[in-house]
Amino acid sequence: MPDEPDEPDGSDGSDESVEPDDIWGQFAVSLAEMARDLLAQDSVQATLDRIVEHASVLIGGCDDAGILTVRRGEVYSLCATSDLVRAADRIQQELREGPCFDAVVDRHQVYAIDDLREPHERWSRFAPELSRFGMGSTMGFLLFTEDDELGALNLYSRRPHAFDDMARRAGWVLASHAAVAFSAARTHQQLSHALETRHEIGEAMGILMERHGLSEETAFKALKKASQDRNVKLREIARQVCGTGERPD
Repeated sequence: MPDEPDEPDGSDGSDESVEPDDIWGQFAVSLAEMARDLLAQDSVQATLDRIVEHASVLIGGCDDAGILTVRRGEVYSLCATSDLVRAADRIQQELREGPCFDAVVDRHQVYAIDDLREPHERWSRFAPELSRFGMGSTMGFLLFTEDDELGALNLYSRRPHAFDDMARRAGWVLASHAAVAFSAARTHQQLSHALETRHEIGEAMGILMERHGLSEETAFKALKKASQDRNVKLREIARQVCGTGERPD
């Protein structure tokens, strides 16, 4: 399978009563609504939860969805629409294999298993394990931006061969939009934390300067030294000073 799906060719074998252009037009409108919804979320976790909810509704054949990431070989389940998805994440962690696991580890954009009941050379252990849980087919899409590799969006169906070419293309497009929203939410959260940390450190320095007669430079050095000596984040030291009014050293 190529790394990036071709542009939609207008074929649609799932519903002959609806013109392909109409289907993609409706999908585009739904993606725009999804983008607005994701931007309205107030946290990274809320953004992730809404991504999988939208995926389970917008991608044809999808029954469940989830997002996982892999850090130093360990699988972390970031969100899921059901316990079945969480079980699939645990299986990929235990076996160190699966389309979603490999999408993250190999930086490959799309992986899929059309029929989990059939022997699969690449995922010979993973496929039958998922089949026992009642899953029929699955796809994994790398969630990434130019600067970030974020994880994989996992789509599951209880039916074999549930994901046709249109579903794969739609999944890839949705995953691309989701990755941007995920990255933006994470950046916003990091900036918010940085501002909060700066405020708390500034408040702690003000307390040390006022109550203990320290200069601005000495107050900051006292906070930094306590952080290093105790192996505690500078923000936590600042919080302690704000709470007690005492010098950290």
